[in-house]
Amino acid sequence: MSSSRSPHEQAVVLLTGIQASGKSTVAQLLAERLPRSAHVRGDLFRRMVAGGRAEMTPEPSDEAVRQLRLRHRLTAMACDEYFRDGFSVVAQDVILGEYLAETTALITARPLLVVVLAPAVEAVAARERARSKDAYDEWSIVALDKALRNETPRLGLWLDTSDQTPEETVDEILARAWTEARVS
Repeated sequence: MSSSRSPHEQAVVLLTGIQASGKSTVAQLLAERLPRSAHVRGDLFRRMVAGGRAEMTPEPSDEAVRQLRLRHRLTAMACDEYFRDGFSVVAQDVILGEYLAETTALITARPLLVVVLAPAVEAVAARERARSKDAYDEWSIVALDKALRNETPRLGLWLDTSDQTPEETVDEILARAWTEARVS
């Protein structure tokens, strides 16, 4: 086994945070460091809706919430199926507020590790400026950060990744998540 591989037991790692917090990059790097792993991108399920997609907004419609919950159910099912087939799973999506506990209850595979990337607003703004896509249209970074910090249950391991590279964040997850991020 190469030194870049993790000796950690098979698990589902659910990675969340606001847009531009580093979820996609960190999730891919983490999955690459785990033996026999899959990277489940929850946003892919949103993008699969070709007609009638209802986007989440600060004041979401009932249909937007229904589609969000469908996305979370599909993410949970994908996690469970990959896990059942012997893969460690790194799933990532923006899952805030009541939806975090709801989604962790949908995933039946254990151990389930929840990692919340919570960089400071200023760090997210700098990352957003450096990206080729604009995640913040109707939402503001401050509003989503407030929802993360004030409305999201304190499940798992919360990391302030403001001053970390993605590689440093992955190192910290590998060092701490299997003992500090477990949810039942």
